[in-house]
Amino acid sequence: MPASDRAWTMRETVTIVALGFVFGVLYLAWVQAWLVLQAVIGPIAMDLMMGFWFVVSIVAAYIIRKPWVAFTSEVVAATAEVLTGNPAGLILILTGIVQGAGAELPFALTRWRRYGLPVLLAAGASAAVFSFVYTAIRFDYAALEPGLLVVMLLVRIASGMILGSLLGKVIADALWRTGALSGLAIDDARRGRAAA
Repeated sequence: MPASDRAWTMRETVTIVALGFVFGVLYLAWVQAWLVLQAVIGPIAMDLMMGFWFVVSIVAAYIIRKPWVAFTSEVVAATAEVLTGNPAGLILILTGIVQGAGAELPFALTRWRRYGLPVLLAAGASAAVFSFVYTAIRFDYAALEPGLLVVMLLVRIASGMILGSLLGKVIADALWRTGALSGLAIDDARRGRAAA
């Protein structure tokens, strides 16, 4: 992809920001669902539900298909969460940076040329691993049993791939079918005008 093709257009920038804010509000609502599930099944609820908190990075990257879209959309979503009242506060910006970096990595490794299902799944898994390391440090997972840590990590990776990657692809494809994404990279790819 030539450098000139990597710059975001105004429409792409607006799309990234809009997606970030919409999903930031949804992320805040997801916190309530997580709290209910945590009361029922305990701490592993976070790992089970974590993948949804990566979904905007997959949706935005799959739609726009340019460098730093996954990262930026996740940071925008985290900022929207803070602005709409998440009690965790400003630490969520760091959380968004970590998750966004994890999601961006697989796209970067393909030099932002591949957006098929294997790369999308890798993005969800990578975001899960990055977020797991971050929460392990933040919440002192060293005090937990090694076996439990392995289960938590595997559950989080599965969640990242299902609730982040697969759901993200379903959402983006559904948005494309409405015609709202006409002229964006997903539209070109789906119509065969660019490499998927």
